[in-house]
Amino acid sequence: MSDILMPKATAVWLVDNTSLSFEQIADFCGLHPLEVRGIADGEVARDIRGADPIGNGQLTREELDRAQANPDYRMKAQVSRHAELLKPAKKAPRYTPVSRRQDRPDAIAWFLRHHPEVTDAQISKILGTTKATIEQVRARTHWNAANIKPVDPVTLGLVGQLELDALVKKAAEKKAKDDAKRGIVPEDPTLRPASEAGQFEPEVEEEEDFRAPRGDIKAEDVFGKSTGYVDEEDEE
Repeated sequence: MSDILMPKATAVWLVDNTSLSFEQIADFCGLHPLEVRGIADGEVARDIRGADPIGNGQLTREELDRAQANPDYRMKAQVSRHAELLKPAKKAPRYTPVSRRQDRPDAIAWFLRHHPEVTDAQISKILGTTKATIEQVRARTHWNAANIKPVDPVTLGLVGQLELDALVKKAAEKKAKDDAKRGIVPEDPTLRPASEAGQFEPEVEEEEDFRAPRGDIKAEDVFGKSTGYVDEEDEE
C-alpha cells in the first residue's frame, strides 16, 4: 500500500462520506482504529478539513465501492499524481570551485587532527571529497602528503562557520551517546580519582618564629651597647 498524503484529513473525509468500517479506514490511512473512532466522535482531528482521496488520485471510485460492499475488503491506494511534486528535492552534490579543490586535503587534515569524532562520511559530505582521499590523508599516502597542513575549512572558504559548528556539535553528541551506551565515562582533566586525592597535597611552609626566648633577651640588645656615659646621680 502506498503512503497516504494527509492521512488524518483523508480519514476525516472517509468517516464523513462513506460507510466504511473504522478498521477499513484505519488500514487505508495507516492509523489506529481507536484513532479513527476518535475522529468519528469528534475528539480527534476536530479542526482538520477532510481531503477527498478520489479527487487527489489516491483512491478510485471502484475500489471504494468494493470496500463498502464488503467489510472485510481492504482498499489499495493508488499513486497520487501529486506525490511526485510533494517529494523533497534531493540536494545536489556539493560543488567546490577548481581553485579551492587543492585546499581540501588541508581541510581534511584539520578535521582528522582537531575533530576525530567527525566521521569520514560527514567529512566527505561537507567538503565534497571522497573517502579514499580522506584515508590517503590519514595514512599520509596522498601524492602531496609532504605539503599538507591542517587548515580550518572556514578559513579556506570551503564551508560556512554555522555549517561547521552544526556538524561538530552533531558529531560530538553522537559520540557522547555511543560512549554512554558502552559505559565509557568522559575524562575530566580537572578531577582526580579519590585514591589519588592525598598524594598531591600542597606543602604548607611553616612560618618561622622570630621571637627569641624570654630568658635570652638582654638589655643591651634592646637599648644598645653602653656608650660610657655615667649619670651624675649614680656616681654619688
